[in-house]
Amino acid sequence: MIAPIATPLVLVLVVDDEREVREILRTALEREGYAVAEAADGDTALASFRGRRPDLVILDLGLPGTPGIDVLRHLRSSQNVPVIILSGHGDETDRVLGLELGADDYVTKPFSPREVAARVRTVLRRVGPDPGADRLQFDGLTIDLAAREVSRPGAEVTLTSREFDLLAFLAASPRRVFSADQLLRQVWATEPGWQNPKTVSEHIYRVRRKIEDDPAHPHWLVTVRGAGYRFDP
Repeated sequence: MIAPIATPLVLVLVVDDEREVREILRTALEREGYAVAEAADGDTALASFRGRRPDLVILDLGLPGTPGIDVLRHLRSSQNVPVIILSGHGDETDRVLGLELGADDYVTKPFSPREVAARVRTVLRRVGPDPGADRLQFDGLTIDLAAREVSRPGAEVTLTSREFDLLAFLAASPRRVFSADQLLRQVWATEPGWQNPKTVSEHIYRVRRKIEDDPAHPHWLVTVRGAGYRFDP
């Protein structure tokens, strides 16, 4: 029997120095089915980002320690993670600067938790597929989770069961980096010490040969040096 694909929850990192704000957003987002991590200052936010690789960041600009604008600059320089800015009514200059630096949206305090949750859905829909969908549709690549089939225009794609599981798992969380150990646990359902460490890289290589126009310069399955692998939509 083929095991179902373990699709990870979408992880949202909420960065705000006010505990009440973080709790309100956590409650609203968890009600919508998202996993939530929290940070109360810029330094903690950067450490959490490096350790957990969230799918989206809600970022207050008025942070203690490393300013929110500097956190945004770091996020934009290291990975193209979607960012929604939280700003006060008097923070128009910072809000405009944040958008110029590449923030995807902004919410002005005080805000409606339901509005923030709606904006999270909208931004995630814009940058990647619905994590709960039966079919992941990208420009030039379709992954049918129900039929366990992969198709490209004018090209036949035949994957083994494990190759399909690996591709579908990565594509379900676009731009999120997973280490080889994480992939062994999530896709192979085994502990890294029990598996040949080259297993993941060999499967990545084989999938690239089947879906990439140029496997030597991959577009979909990208290696992040020293960190792991990600799917770029």
